[in-house]
Amino acid sequence: MHKKNAIIIGAGSAGLTAAYYFLKDTDIRPIVLEKENFVGGLSRTVNFNGNRIDIGGHRFFSKDEEILSLWQKFLPAQGAPALDDKILNRESVLVDGGANPEEVDEVFLNRNRVSRIFYRRKFFSYPVTLNFDTIKNLGLGEMFSIGASFLKAKFNQREENTLEDFMINRFGQKLYETFFRDYTAKVWGRTPQEIGADWGAQRIKGLSLGKTLLDFVKKTFGSKSGAGETSLIERFYYPKFGPGQLWEKFAAEIKNMGGEVLLNSAVKSFHVDKNKIKSVKVETAAGLLTFPANYFLSSMPLAELADALDDGLNLRQLQIARGLLYRDFITVGLLVDKLQIKNHTKIKTLGDIVPDCWIYIQEPSVKLGRLQIFNNWSPYMVADPQNSVWLGLEYFCDEGDELWQMDKDAFINFAAEELASIGIIDKASVRAGTQIKVPKAYPAYFDTYKNISELRDALDAIENLYCIGRNGQHRYNNMDHSMLTAIAAVCAIAGKFPKADIWRINAEKNYHEGKGNE
Repeated sequence: MHKKNAIIIGAGSAGLTAAYYFLKDTDIRPIVLEKENFVGGLSRTVNFNGNRIDIGGHRFFSKDEEILSLWQKFLPAQGAPALDDKILNRESVLVDGGANPEEVDEVFLNRNRVSRIFYRRKFFSYPVTLNFDTIKNLGLGEMFSIGASFLKAKFNQREENTLEDFMINRFGQKLYETFFRDYTAKVWGRTPQEIGADWGAQRIKGLSLGKTLLDFVKKTFGSKSGAGETSLIERFYYPKFGPGQLWEKFAAEIKNMGGEVLLNSAVKSFHVDKNKIKSVKVETAAGLLTFPANYFLSSMPLAELADALDDGLNLRQLQIARGLLYRDFITVGLLVDKLQIKNHTKIKTLGDIVPDCWIYIQEPSVKLGRLQIFNNWSPYMVADPQNSVWLGLEYFCDEGDELWQMDKDAFINFAAEELASIGIIDKASVRAGTQIKVPKAYPAYFDTYKNISELRDALDAIENLYCIGRNGQHRYNNMDHSMLTAIAAVCAIAGKFPKADIWRINAEKNYHEGKGNE
């Protein structure tokens, strides 16, 4: 018998993880409220005529053993070759007694990571790596200029107030201008001069040109030591049908264990009394309902949370919350017969397409930011992976801007024309397309973000409120980090973890993405 209950706002990776841990480790009954009609949040999978889209791309790997074990509890590891590995007689990483993806649907594939930069109609390693292809593509003169610029930066380190300072200190002015400045502006809608150095500490972490040079020497002369930075991750886990498959399994298990997951349930307001939330009003298909609870865990955007609290925040704290900005996101799915770009790697693929999971498009002539090739994530994401290529074109924008307001069919056509203009496809090969808009996909580290600690302190002062997940903490968390904030919140409620420490997960500058996920 459950004596207490917890309301969890949002059925994404953080919210569902919290619900599962309440049921697994406590006698508290969770009720998950999700405003959309699906679970998974930013980690969902969208099905378009049997072709599946992974919104934003989610590689599953973590430095945390508990997270790895949890994932594989829900979806067993791969024990036999996937369709493409089988057809191509390609190497697979298999687990004895694991699941056969050709026979069962519930399985974590073990996939090869390939990501590159597309710039000047050529491929460069991602993250930027000093290798012979880079030298050939840029030319010796430009490489010399990059090296000289790097040495100058090393002996003249800047004070790190902006993302530009952060990047130049690690890569030098020339490499920063070549690969980082314009692409960062494309992604964030701001130049690196306008973004705080915190973003670099959060996302770039251990990388620098010096470590890239060291990695180049070690690989060239045969040393295998020193791996572990972001640039060296080579394989990752991936659900057969994309990340949404895992979260749908989570939601089903939560219901089986006695919890609730309520879709189409949008939070309208919280009633706060004497530094405690007493209840939440929720708009549902049945009308406006009130849910009292002992504990409230929120993964909703901080601005929306602040506006929904009827007491507990002063005007300055509200202004900080309302000033937190996001970058929004549009994905276009394009089904094409083939690609125009050729596979010049040694990696075998179905149809001999390029082997990339995604490609960072740094061509300045297009607004396109990244290109996913879902055939390479999992052949089961594509209805006919041997005779078609299923692409995800990713655009970064602001809700309400020109891209966001464009008519759906016009946008799909615009995206296809952009991809053709840089030689990746022939527009005549496009069979079908779809478009998906994702608001508040990426929390931004500028404007009132510099004062976020004041807001955090005020929210923590509400005794039974716990902020978790990417939007719930306004932090560019990866999936495993979001899950860890949820686990920490449940532990805090159980008295095993200080509440304030929930905010510290993935905030340490020495946390490397050696095993993070995207």
